[in-house]
Amino acid sequence: MEPTAKPIVALIGCGGTISSLGSNPLDTTNYRLGAKLRVAELLERFPEASEYAEIIPMDFSSVGSSAFGPPEWFDLRALILGLAKKEIDGCVILHGTATLEETAFFLHLTLALSFPVILVGAQRPASAVSSDAGMNLISAVRVAASSKFPAGGVFVVMNDEIHSARDAVKTSNHRLQTFQSPNSGPVGQIDGDGVKIYRFIAGHNGLLAESMNGRRAADLPRVEIIYSYAGSDGALIDAAVSAGARGIVSAGLAPGVATPGELQAYRRAAANGVVIVQCSRAHSGRVVSGRYTNDEAIIPADNLTPQKARIFLSLCLLEGCSALQVAQRFGAC
Repeated sequence: MEPTAKPIVALIGCGGTISSLGSNPLDTTNYRLGAKLRVAELLERFPEASEYAEIIPMDFSSVGSSAFGPPEWFDLRALILGLAKKEIDGCVILHGTATLEETAFFLHLTLALSFPVILVGAQRPASAVSSDAGMNLISAVRVAASSKFPAGGVFVVMNDEIHSARDAVKTSNHRLQTFQSPNSGPVGQIDGDGVKIYRFIAGHNGLLAESMNGRRAADLPRVEIIYSYAGSDGALIDAAVSAGARGIVSAGLAPGVATPGELQAYRRAAANGVVIVQCSRAHSGRVVSGRYTNDEAIIPADNLTPQKARIFLSLCLLEGCSALQVAQRFGAC
């Protein structure tokens, strides 16, 4: 009997801690300005990943994720769409953890594919003692090659856990268990005996996929996040409107409200056609629809974080959605 062919997985390098080298094995904080490994070099360091798939290494960028934003998102999406025309079984993206959740959520909204896209990073550089880079890389390849997601989807794999891109949030600066899904928990986990899936997400993967074709990062409307604090007078909201913001996400006081001064500024912004979405600065929980949001024509963001709500609102406005249509989109997400 001939051996079964391995699944084919594209491995796209975008830099970050997972591909970084420190000055010594104990350097877990000052490595960011050091050398970055190419994808092929990372595979040489962790060859066990190739036991689970035939890996196609692809170098996309070599930066920390603080330098990764909308231009890179659109280019990365185009690269993945090109891969979709080939016979691959999954895609793994090596990414810095600082903005990994935002890249993942953008791809979650704008890709509708038949294979899974896995984003993976590390909290310690590949050169460090007890680095999580190798195991995270191997786990991501295992998930991408596992045939557990026949309907595709975008996921974050770190610390032996699989999280939906919709829900995954970085919760710690340095701890290995940094990525969590505070409102729902992981969708599965990876252990020595295989990949285990416990639930499938209800959020709409690829909700804006078709409308993004032909769009560019430069087309994105300006959307700002305003963080609430006791006594805020709304000056930053007025400044955002003056700067040309077409949408504002309020990272409001829990359970999702603005201060009186901010509320007056939001009313002025709404009168100028700015769409307001209400989030909470709390770690978890939904912003619910009710008298406050209805009376003020503010759109509740459910349990999306402010940074994810900003991406979603910007893409909705790019699509040409009215405030009512934006509200419907958030209701479906």
